[in-house]
Amino acid sequence: MVLLATGGTISSRAFPAEGGAAVAADAGSQILDALDAPLAYPVRVIDVACEGSYLLTLHDMIAICAQIKIALADPTVRGVVVTHGTDTMEETAYLADLTHDDLSPVVFTGAQKSADAADPDGPANLAAAIAVAGSPDAAGLGALIVFAGEIFAARGVRKAHTFALDAFTNPDFGSAGVVTAVGDVVITGSNERMPPLPLPAVPRDQALRVDVISAYPGADGVLLRASVAAGAGGIVLQATGSGNANPALCSAVAEAAGHGTVVVTSTRVSAGPVIPVYGAGGGRDLVAAGAIPSGLLRPSQSMILLSLLLLLGRDHDDIAQAFAVHGAAPAPDKTSDSLYVHSTRKAHS
Repeated sequence: MVLLATGGTISSRAFPAEGGAAVAADAGSQILDALDAPLAYPVRVIDVACEGSYLLTLHDMIAICAQIKIALADPTVRGVVVTHGTDTMEETAYLADLTHDDLSPVVFTGAQKSADAADPDGPANLAAAIAVAGSPDAAGLGALIVFAGEIFAARGVRKAHTFALDAFTNPDFGSAGVVTAVGDVVITGSNERMPPLPLPAVPRDQALRVDVISAYPGADGVLLRASVAAGAGGIVLQATGSGNANPALCSAVAEAAGHGTVVVTSTRVSAGPVIPVYGAGGGRDLVAAGAIPSGLLRPSQSMILLSLLLLLGRDHDDIAQAFAVHGAAPAPDKTSDSLYVHSTRKAHS
């Protein structure tokens, strides 16, 4: 088992020099040492970073995913656990899932209470994540988030509460299982896997720009046009309802498409698909202007998929097809027996 430590609340402590603010500080070995129970598997710790996940860039996330691939290249490694801040865990976990080409589980976890809290939740979350990463039943499920005893597939997962211990939810794809109080892993859901996308090398600069812009009552096209002027290769429009905006935003989207900027329409609503239904500046007009509906992907994960596809050199039509696949609702007749048919490796015993 390999533990990749990247920082986050699970590694944070309050520092008087920072006015009492919590700052990521603990190394991976300190996080691991906080576990009360003996480890079920030998764990090798690798410190990748030590910062709050609100500071991470796409480049940082690619670097974390590259470390996952390096760890899994060792045939003796049965799974990888990544400790990560909760603020952008849904982004990094989804990037890991999109590029995961191995049967071995990759499990993200973290904490809502800092390491020096009176009753930190990090140790229990880490113990549960290690149990899932080592479970044969989790093989082939891709990248997962384990938090407060629940197991979620990375696709569709999102942070749903700023401070509650059960911080994550996955409204459209549901729970993948639970870890019981005694550490038993119970997988209750399947996860339809997609063919993995290549993980690009970490770019030497931050030339790729993908912005997220919100639609709101009275919004005009100023921010969207400014994004295009700043050189954005892609824009995620956080629309309202089932993916709606207004005529001013539709005009700005058409201009962006004319400049070669790929615009994807997501929604601020917590669940349900983006489907072009309405005219007069609604979803149908956005599609007519050149926008691509995100399906079930929310803005955070739409940004990750769009960024990855642009880094891979995909054009508008390829990106539209990718969102149609990755944003689609899960097929009800799929079972865990058909999971991850594209993997080239066998699960580790």
